[in-house]
Parts: sequence; structure tokens; C-alpha cells
Amino acid sequence: MILEIINHEYQYEAEKLTRIFYPNEKINVVFEKTGNSIEPVLTTLLKDNNIKVEFKDCNNNILFSKTQSIKADSDKELITVTLIYEALTRITGYTPKWGMLTGIRPSKLLRSLKENNSAEEGKRIFKERYFVDEEKTNLADSVASAEEKVISLSRPESFSLYVSIPFCPTRCSYCSFVSHAMTEELIEKLMPEYVEYLVKEIEYTGKIAKDLNLRLESVYYGGGTPTTLSENQLETVIGAIENSFDLSTVREYTIEAGRPDTVTAEKLRVMKRGGVSRISINPQTFSDEILKKVGRRHTAKQAEDAFLLARETGFDNINMDLIAGLPDDTFEGFTATIQKAIGFSPENITVHTLALKRSSNMGEGGKVAVEKSRLAGNMLDYAFNSLKDNGYYPYYMYRQSKSLGNLENTGYCKQNRECLYNIFMMEECHSVFAVGAGAVTRLKAPYSSLIDRIFNYKYPYEYINGFDTLLERKKSIYNFYEKDRVGEHNVKYE
Repeated sequence: MILEIINHEYQYEAEKLTRIFYPNEKINVVFEKTGNSIEPVLTTLLKDNNIKVEFKDCNNNILFSKTQSIKADSDKELITVTLIYEALTRITGYTPKWGMLTGIRPSKLLRSLKENNSAEEGKRIFKERYFVDEEKTNLADSVASAEEKVISLSRPESFSLYVSIPFCPTRCSYCSFVSHAMTEELIEKLMPEYVEYLVKEIEYTGKIAKDLNLRLESVYYGGGTPTTLSENQLETVIGAIENSFDLSTVREYTIEAGRPDTVTAEKLRVMKRGGVSRISINPQTFSDEILKKVGRRHTAKQAEDAFLLARETGFDNINMDLIAGLPDDTFEGFTATIQKAIGFSPENITVHTLALKRSSNMGEGGKVAVEKSRLAGNMLDYAFNSLKDNGYYPYYMYRQSKSLGNLENTGYCKQNRECLYNIFMMEECHSVFAVGAGAVTRLKAPYSSLIDRIFNYKYPYEYINGFDTLLERKKSIYNFYEKDRVGEHNVKYE
């Protein structure tokens, strides 16, 4: 379809909102009238103190047209996206539960509204201005409250560490991460070399943190699947972190053991000996048929066995990931998965919404798959109610691009079992130093709102071949902190 942006600067929000309703369709943004077109055309026009939104179908029939006058103090962007929202809900017949919100952190917006108004007024604005339904407003409010106590733990000198292990036994059909399915060549050649360079980057990054007198709050290994590393490789990486960083201040140390077919007793013992306090074992679903369909070559029984083995090894903080909206999953199948997970009583249960790919068959003629989105929404509602009834509460939430129905991913936990890293990262509390292929270091200035990023090379071969350049990039961390340090605050992080 064609999105016309004429005489205004609200392209980003207009495009993001349009994509909620047309997640799989290519949206061509143009900045002048296109005339007759064989594609649907959504026109947004600012002219003579008026904002006009019009939608024409591929036969040039006008399906929606509305003009609203504006005053000098009007929020032109809000009026524009409100008209777009009105047009697209009417045309598609779909009303998103999150209304016209396009950001990944709705709880952050709500927290800001409550801070600048009363708590009740903030909630009212959140619901009425952005068309968020009652259930999602309450969810965002619960998450915002849970986040506050974790956010307060972060200090000006705080930082977290992310370790990227971009390898998996197989690639899941829904995966959008940088991840390589295991082959004999990867196991024998690339992985040992990757670990060698990863250790060097860990050592270099540890020196930077020490030089800047920073305080490490949390460590998180993601990927990929970190437990695709062998026992010895895992021990090497854990040892490198122990030798390169002061772990005495670490509040949480997580390793994703997400694929049950990579979990062994010895790997669990290596992690336990290395100070890992939290792991994630991710069945995604307890249906063998659906696991096979999405390319996860393990069974539900293997997920159960891996969880029990972790318990036997002494892990008392375990997360389980589940996904709502997987291909061919039914409401009954999903509810059975939720109940099965609750039966294991993990400390965390994270419920994701399936994220769509342009090449997938999840869309219907480019538009949002309304029935599948409604099904996913019903699944999430069931998860919320069931988990709440069993002693869990939502503490963390974000939304991905192209997720079914623009729905959310939510972390639930038992009392005082929040994953600290998730909140530190999502709420941009402090810097996250990242190591490994595909990792992105996000620098957060302790005394201002300034944020900067340093990107590592995306793929392991690039990472290894460009390693010296990568280390040069990381030197800019010193400059970032020095700029903040010698500015108006003139402080030392001690």
C-alpha cells in the first residue's frame, strides 16, 4: 500500500501505526500525491490549519475521508495519528487492544503520565487519549508498579553485562534473532574460535568497567542458546567473566538454557559452580506436534526433564518461556500449556506473542489476521488470569514489531522474583555493556538522558575477522563517560 505524508513531519508514527493494521504488507512512503493507483492509498495531509486523512482502495474508491481543523497550540501529531487510527479501525474492522500505541514500552508511558498527573488521571489519559482497553491499561499499571522497586536499585555507577552466544541446535521458524543452527563445521571450527575471541572481548570490557569504577548489577547470557556451548566452553566463558569483573555487587546472574535438548547435568553443575543464580528453560509449548511444526527438535518431555534436572542441581530461580499464537495452536491447547507450566511452579513464566514475518502465512492479504489476533488476545487474557490466580504477577512487558495484533510479551513472577536484567534493559536504567557477535552495547549517561550505542559485528565470522576494529569502537565508552563526568556534574563514579 502507499502512505502519503504531505506537508508534515509525522512519518514515523504514521508508518508505525499503519503497520499495526497491515503487518505483512510493504508500505511505500511517499511525500507527494500519487494520483490514481492500483494499490490502496492512505493520505495524510496538513494544509491551511487543517489535517486531512483519506483512504482509497485499489479501485480508487474513497472508503474514509475526514478533515479536522487545528489551532496554534494543537498537538498536530496526536490529531494526525488519531485520524489514521479512526480510518484503519473502520476499514479493517479491527480494534487493537493497545489502541494506537506503537511504542515497545507502554508501562513507561503510563508511569510518566501518572508522575505528571494524579495516578487516576494518568490512567484515564492513557486509556482515553490512546484508546487502550481496560484490561491492557490495568496490565500496564501493574507492570509499572512492579518496575518501580527494581528501577530504584540502579545507581549512577551501575551497569549490566550481556553475553551473546548466537548458536542454536536448529533455527525455529519464528526466530528473528542472529542465530546459527548447529552443524559439524560450526561445532568443530567456528565455536572454539568464537569462544576464544569472546573471552578477549570480555577481558577488554572488564578493564573498561574497572577503569571507570563502575558497579556490575546483573549478568545475562542470551542468543541463540548459550547452552549450545560445550561444558568446557561454558566453563571458559564463565571463568573469563569471573576473572575480568568484580562480581561481588552482582544481584542476578542469568544464563538462558532455552532449548531443553542442550541441557545436561554437567552443564548445570558448571553454571552452578560459576555463580549463575537464574536460568531459563523454554518449552514454548507443551504440544509435541506444534514443537515439530515450528522447528524445535525437542519434545515436551525433554523440557519437563530439563526443568526437573535443574531443580535437582539446586537452581531455585527458573524461568519458562511460552508463546501465544503459534501456528495451529488452539485456545484449548494453549490453556493446557499454561496449566502444565504452572504445575512445575517456576519462579518466572514469560508469555510471548508470536511475532509475524513478512514471508510467513500468518497475514491475510496483507492486513492483520483479525481472527488469529483475537485468538492470541484471548490466550494472553487467559494467561494473565490463570497466573494471577496462582500467585504470579506481571513485572515486565514489551512489544515487538509485527506481533500478532500488536500484542505484548509479559514476564510474570512469584513474589520478589523479578528478573532484574529485563527491567534494567527495558527501562534504560543504566548502561549495558554487551559482548559477542550481534551484541549492542547501550550506553546510558548516569546524569542525563543521553543514550548511545556501539554495535558489534552481526555474524560470528565478521566478529572474528573485524575484532580489532570492534575493540577500537569500544574505546568510545571512555569518551562517553568522560563527557558526562566533566560536564556540569563533575563527578567520579565511586
